[in-house]
Amino acid sequence: MTVVDYCAMALFLLLWLAYARITGDQQILSRTSLTKAMAERRREWIMNSMKRDLKMIDTQIMGGLQNGTAFFASTTIFAIGGCFALLGATEQVDAILKDIPYIVQGGRATFELKVCGLIALFAYSFFKFGWSYRLFNYCTILFGAIPMADEAAKDPERAMQAAERTIRMNIIAASHFNMGLRAIFYSIGYLGWFVSPWVFMIATVLVFIVLLRRQFFSEARLALLNASDR
Repeated sequence: MTVVDYCAMALFLLLWLAYARITGDQQILSRTSLTKAMAERRREWIMNSMKRDLKMIDTQIMGGLQNGTAFFASTTIFAIGGCFALLGATEQVDAILKDIPYIVQGGRATFELKVCGLIALFAYSFFKFGWSYRLFNYCTILFGAIPMADEAAKDPERAMQAAERTIRMNIIAASHFNMGLRAIFYSIGYLGWFVSPWVFMIATVLVFIVLLRRQFFSEARLALLNASDR
């Protein structure tokens, strides 16, 4: 490990925390983020579901959210297994990397340390997806506790409280899902460390810029916002 390696790792952690702060605090950038806009659409969906007794569409949406989360959770398990397999083949991989130009060699210990860091990223992602899956499951139960349309008309306060609980749980579950995705996206930049710390830094900055653009300047964001909020 060189000074440049430590600087690259520090930059990685700094941009990780900066992205979480920027997307979580509306005071930093005076623009509504994609995540914030989507949270409002989740609220509209659940509030709209209170007006109908037939909720097959809503249960299908909930099932889709759970299935997507389960897919990414299982994917991270395979990624972790691949990283452990890479640790078992360190000598073979090291021999291959020595034959590739422009690869900065740091020795076996450094290579294993980098792989362990990659395992930590995927493990973090797995726990976030796993917790998100469980929260979406809770959200399904809370959704079932929302009164039917006629009951909601008789006791609107109780119906509103049930809807708000469901909305909060859904938003929290989506937040953990986004954290898991963030770890996967940043792992792409992390892979640059296997080439050189400079590539690691450049790749991490590029990932940071791409994620910020998607949150604040993408067409998907514009599609979710009203004309007055853009």
